[in-house]
Amino acid sequence: MRPGARLLAAVLTPLSLLALGAARPSAPLPDRMADTGGGSQLITAVAPKTGSTKGTVTWWDRKSGRWVAAGSAPARFGANGLVEGAARRQGTSTTPTGLYGVPYAFGIEAAPRGTRYRYRPVRADSWWCQDNRSRHYNRWTEPRAADCRATEAERLITYRTQYAHALVVAFNYHRPVRGRGAGIFLHVDGRGATAGCVSVPKDAMRRILRWADPARAPHLAIGTESGRTAITRY
Repeated sequence: MRPGARLLAAVLTPLSLLALGAARPSAPLPDRMADTGGGSQLITAVAPKTGSTKGTVTWWDRKSGRWVAAGSAPARFGANGLVEGAARRQGTSTTPTGLYGVPYAFGIEAAPRGTRYRYRPVRADSWWCQDNRSRHYNRWTEPRAADCRATEAERLITYRTQYAHALVVAFNYHRPVRGRGAGIFLHVDGRGATAGCVSVPKDAMRRILRWADPARAPHLAIGTESGRTAITRY
């Protein structure tokens, strides 16, 4: 090789490496998050911005020290977009951002074959109490509790499409704050945006239920691509 050619190669080689490095994809989303809940499974629900009603749900497995996507699906959020979980108010049709556990599953239809989560069947007298004055606030009650007004509760069986299958999201669940909101789920799509839940197509919900393993402590992280409610904060 001529001296000039060797010099040119010496210059181009590091430049080529830099170009290759720049082209490499960034680390998987969970690897860029501040917290993933400590388990080896994670569901992320990401919207472009707080005013969005659509985004993407992805479910992840942690393998060999790295997060790997197991599947994804289009997602829907609250009719009024997303808001920081701690600032949310009940009745605002907003989806709370944050990192939450998923205590159990439920559904009007039978659990998909292979479901490992505790799966509670919806019956005619199954209700979710959203009454701020009830001691059963943000809880399943069967039958409807005497102190939970029917006008302040969801009769689950009436949502045959959305609650065909669902996972309970532990937003405002373990130590409920009155007025912050109740009945936040990951469920099957309805006709449009939700009242504050996250929804996905029915096939995706069934795949999530077959995938989710409570022994691996899956959590649901909800957030936006950037800004104050960026999902990487959680």
